[in-house]
Amino acid sequence: MVESPFPFSRYLAVRYVSVGKTSHLVSFMSAVAVFGLSFSVAILILVLSVMNGFDREMRQTVLGIVPHITLFTDENLKQSEWDSITEQLKINPELSSISPVVQAAGIVSGPAGNKGVLINGITSIENKDGLALDNYFTSGRLQDLKSARWGIAIGESLAKSLGAETGDQLTLYSSTISINPIITLANFRKFDVVGIFRVGTKDLDEAYVIVNQKAARALFKLRSPHNALHLRLKDALLADHVALELDSLLPPALSVESWTLQLGAVYDNIRFSRNIIAFMLWLLVSVAAFNLVVSLMMIVRDKRGDIAILRTLGASPKTVMRIFLWQGCLIGLIGTSLGLFFGILGATYVTELAGWLESFFSLQLLSADVYPIDYLPSKVEWLDLFYVVMGVFFLAFIATIIPARRAAKIQPAEALRQE
Repeated sequence: MVESPFPFSRYLAVRYVSVGKTSHLVSFMSAVAVFGLSFSVAILILVLSVMNGFDREMRQTVLGIVPHITLFTDENLKQSEWDSITEQLKINPELSSISPVVQAAGIVSGPAGNKGVLINGITSIENKDGLALDNYFTSGRLQDLKSARWGIAIGESLAKSLGAETGDQLTLYSSTISINPIITLANFRKFDVVGIFRVGTKDLDEAYVIVNQKAARALFKLRSPHNALHLRLKDALLADHVALELDSLLPPALSVESWTLQLGAVYDNIRFSRNIIAFMLWLLVSVAAFNLVVSLMMIVRDKRGDIAILRTLGASPKTVMRIFLWQGCLIGLIGTSLGLFFGILGATYVTELAGWLESFFSLQLLSADVYPIDYLPSKVEWLDLFYVVMGVFFLAFIATIIPARRAAKIQPAEALRQE
């Protein structure tokens, strides 16, 4: 009974890939091809995971705190008018929550200086923005704003620039003024720092403060219950579309502003950079696949004598072709598997590694002045892993065809004469 050529081809392919004493060149070229594929796969997975991490942090962290759409007005609207506006908003199916706030620009003064800030007066931690922000407090709690009417929560960067800590007092100046017959005075009030948060975003950590809504109304001498609404959407990326709809629906006294006005360019740059970097890394994978072609061509040249003997013993060109097809597929499988392992390992610990490098070399890899966050995030997407593995293995298989066809065309007599 004649044995099927596939097991025989597979056996020889495994012998050629494995390290052997009789053919150091074959083993070396196989190792180079495996290393090239594994390195490119690992880098591709690592970088894609980091870009996915940036996308996740933008969606869940920054966009989890910043309102997707803000409606605000300078007019003193009555509660009944705000209720009518809220009922109009509830018709839109894209809205997930509506939070009334007092929002205005102001100046906060501390022992070490002054800083212009955006003041947000919220009713309670049921406010969706405050509920998300509560997870990022490094000192104190947001709930303390309920019991401390003249309490204030500030970002870590702002606290450092003002020289303030939890329990200290800060002076908050409003943009409104008090007019009396003698002199024009700015409205201000001392607030106790009840909490400090750190999101890792400059716009939030340096210029975002939260106070009790009653305190904000008193500070700004606001007769209306609030002057703005923070809207959250089911999909934050639809903010511009929904904002246009609301702008045409709501009264002219209300201004509509989406999160993209402040952070849209940053988010678009992240997504654009992800596509460009992914394309460049796929070029790196293509180079590794080309290296596989060169390696297999050299292996075929080194094994001309073995191929001639196999052909003399009765092996068909298809059998010879299968040997090198199996060898290329084995190299692709080993390289992809190693790259997958080290890529997932690197993506899992890249945040900790970046933090260690920053502390060890006293440098800052990401600056909050440039990027939306000041740390290196990572998120492994299983769909990305599937596409990477299938794509790399496909390229490895395509790269194997040319050397395998060339090996099948070798004539025994000519090969033995050259040996």
